[in-house]
Amino acid sequence: QVQLVESGGGLVQAGGSLRLSCVSSGRTVSNYVMGWFRQAPGKEREFVSSIRWSGGIKHYADSVMGRFTISRDNAKNTVFLQMNRLKPEDTAVYYCAAGGAVTSPTRAYAYDYWGQGTQVTVSS
Repeated sequence: QVQLVESGGGLVQAGGSLRLSCVSSGRTVSNYVMGWFRQAPGKEREFVSSIRWSGGIKHYADSVMGRFTISRDNAKNTVFLQMNRLKPEDTAVYYCAAGGAVTSPTRAYAYDYWGQGTQVTVSS
């Protein structure tokens, strides 16, 4: 089992920045893919970004490319999502996910474990 705990969400004005953290514990995730997804009220959960623990291959949704940066700290079993130039449309609950055999990192079904989510609200 893998436990994921997100933090770092909050209320920020448009144009501001936030950094989300996701700490993993339990089973080793050194060969996992870690993903960030978000879900706004009334909308489906959507892919934001992912990173492979080994090798560091990254993916980004088009909507966040150039504004968000995913990174990892292997020693702390933590994945970060640095979010800059935030927009009101970035408002959502952000979820961290982990998967051991992810061949489609942009697909939510590919992930085995999920955190509880952290709210990000961007005011205009």
